[in-house]
Amino acid sequence: MINKSTVAVIGLVLLKASCALAADTPPDAAATAAPLYRTAQSIPLGAPDRWDYLTWDASSHRVFAAHQATVTVVDADRSTIAGQIPVAGANGIAIAADLHKGYAGSSEAHVIVVFDPESLHVLKQIPADEDTDGVVYDPYTERVFVMHGDPKLVTAVDTRSDTVAARIELGGKPEFAAADGAGKLYVNIVDRGEVQRIDTRSLKVDATWPLPGCERPHGIALDASAGRLFSGCVNQRLMVLDTHDGHVVAQLPIGSGSDALGFDPKRRWVLSSNGAGTLSVIRETSPDRYVPMPDVSTQITARTMTIDPDTGTVFLVAGERFEKNPAATDPHKRYGIRPGSVRMLVEQPSDNVGAPPAGNR
Repeated sequence: MINKSTVAVIGLVLLKASCALAADTPPDAAATAAPLYRTAQSIPLGAPDRWDYLTWDASSHRVFAAHQATVTVVDADRSTIAGQIPVAGANGIAIAADLHKGYAGSSEAHVIVVFDPESLHVLKQIPADEDTDGVVYDPYTERVFVMHGDPKLVTAVDTRSDTVAARIELGGKPEFAAADGAGKLYVNIVDRGEVQRIDTRSLKVDATWPLPGCERPHGIALDASAGRLFSGCVNQRLMVLDTHDGHVVAQLPIGSGSDALGFDPKRRWVLSSNGAGTLSVIRETSPDRYVPMPDVSTQITARTMTIDPDTGTVFLVAGERFEKNPAATDPHKRYGIRPGSVRMLVEQPSDNVGAPPAGNR
């Protein structure tokens, strides 16, 4: 027979075990019970049915979306299209808000289109090399950097005169890049699986770092305050590098079809937008420790993104996919985008659920 003292001892042991178990439970476990984001808006963009990179402009609360023949501009506060800028073969876009200028690469016309981000009027066209891709503004030097894939180089533009300052040879195909605001530009080299660092003052490559195990790095993002660089690989891997010496800090799983990365500085979340229809979320608990969170369902083809760092709101573009050639094994030949179905998805962090959704601020 078990007496009351024995029962009390057993209860105390169970209580201590329960507390110990709770202490060992990852801090994210409770937070991941609910979806991390909710779709606040879905904004029709219409034709054309191809798109590329997105850029957030904090000064105007606008999203600039490369939309094949144009740059489509969305007013995030009103959830409406503010206008369009004609750019043949639009891909990357950068906004120099302090200079009241925008820059977009034209892969078809082989120019860099300079525009007024408020009126959306084209100001100038700067001759450039073929195969433009990512476009990045560096406020430290007031220069814009345009990636050119096939020519394997970067064009640096002096934004004061809107002339070419330099053509920087890389020896590999640049995809996208990120500037730290302190004189360094980090570039994904897609065909060599590496990152090259450019000094934005001298306009020279000053470091090359391999990404072991990374196939075709596309998206790139920075936590400049922690000295961490994030590079997304098409083989479903996120690489974390130290920005000082390039050593690999961590490797983490991400979704299929990753084409863009973002960093939420308030939540310290690294984000990967994946064409398979997910948003991968990885929490930075310290500069050397990263914890994968549950994937967020978005929409198949939502592979590019941008983020409002003040609110954490994520903007993606996707189109409704359909099977146009069932016999084809190449996904690009097998599937197409239903005409007129392209939309911008506005994903709001669930911890902002009490705030007015985008379009009603």
